[in-house]
Amino acid sequence: MKSKKPALLAVSVLMVMSLVLAACGGNNNAASESNGNSSTNTDKVKTVTIFQFKTEIVEGLNELKVEFEKEHPNIKLDIQTVGGGADYAASLKTKFASGDAPDIFSNGGYNEMDLWMDKLEDLSDQAWVKDLIPLAAEPMTKDGKVYGMPMNLEGYGYIYNKDLFAKAGITEMPKTYTELEAAAKTLKAAGITPFANAYQEWWLMGNQGISVAFAEQPDVNAFIKGLNDGSASMVGNEKFDNFAKLMKLTVDYGNKNPLTTDYNTQVTLFANGEAAMMQEGNWSQTMIDGINPDLNIGVLPMPLSDDAAESDKLTIGIPANLVINKDSDSKEEAKIFLNWLVTSDMGKDYIVNKFKFIPALSTIKATPEQMGDIGTELYKYIDAGKIIGLQSSKFPDGAAQEFGSVIQEYVAGKIDVKAWETNMQAAWDKLKTQ
Repeated sequence: MKSKKPALLAVSVLMVMSLVLAACGGNNNAASESNGNSSTNTDKVKTVTIFQFKTEIVEGLNELKVEFEKEHPNIKLDIQTVGGGADYAASLKTKFASGDAPDIFSNGGYNEMDLWMDKLEDLSDQAWVKDLIPLAAEPMTKDGKVYGMPMNLEGYGYIYNKDLFAKAGITEMPKTYTELEAAAKTLKAAGITPFANAYQEWWLMGNQGISVAFAEQPDVNAFIKGLNDGSASMVGNEKFDNFAKLMKLTVDYGNKNPLTTDYNTQVTLFANGEAAMMQEGNWSQTMIDGINPDLNIGVLPMPLSDDAAESDKLTIGIPANLVINKDSDSKEEAKIFLNWLVTSDMGKDYIVNKFKFIPALSTIKATPEQMGDIGTELYKYIDAGKIIGLQSSKFPDGAAQEFGSVIQEYVAGKIDVKAWETNMQAAWDKLKTQ
């Protein structure tokens, strides 16, 4: 990674990961430990099952499991991951329905928090809650109570290869749609593929990409309320028209077979210098580093218009929170683990160095070298106040997957813009009362 300035960034405006609890030795019981003290002294070994979807941190989580269990020999962690293209939400419902409910699981907040509220433990009394930055606390806060620990702050846009842009003679980075289109044409003329598109992945479009069209509404919460009560529609909405136009641009100037290109292939194409841009976020830093640690990269916005003030923003939000099943027999042990993750030196080290997370707690600091180029670029946008929020957690349950399928139809050329918007609206209407 080539972050030039090693100065410490006080990431008190950024996010942290989703597993936490205090470590320290002692003879306190599990209940006192759950507020940030020390190891349990009971002779009975308890297992804490963690069901989460961030596939990119599985290796690190398994390493952390070993370290945690060394300090807490009476607590065992069972880490289970369902992510990538798999349907985590459906898998979670199956687990609860079959009587195999996890002790800790992922939750996006907002509407998703409401959906699972009868299963969530109130974590407001936990020691780490006071250290949450406001942006990170919001999705899992209701009626003044906090129900989840944010895993980290994540942001996304078009990750771009600075050296390929320079090779094509592009000196001004595009901030508007027209500028992005011009950059794509210039790159193609120089023999460089502008975009690597992983449109096989429903989440890339249905969860993340489409969020921009929601976030740029004049009042996103009022718009969503209107979708729910029938007073608003995606059909003919300018932001959705513009999103379709942006998708077409990436396909017209992208890699072959985008609908059969998955995340791993996309990142590999980009990291190997075979494409100049890809829609991704800071979660991709570890894979990029594994392929090409010297890649010179930055982040561009996903512009829906030629209004630079509106378009020159990156989506920043909380991808997931770790919550505790209130009916779990191991919920006190689960609290111990969560506290350990965000308060122990080992947990903090993994959050910033192994996971490359932008911390969500003011007590965890990260340098540019630790966050990587992508995280550092995101931090600059946050510092400048040029951000829009991730909106997908406000969608009806299952809508992101439906959106992904509908957008894939549009990308494949099977439907036009009006049909795409009509089908998007139909998906919302079908799911909004469920």
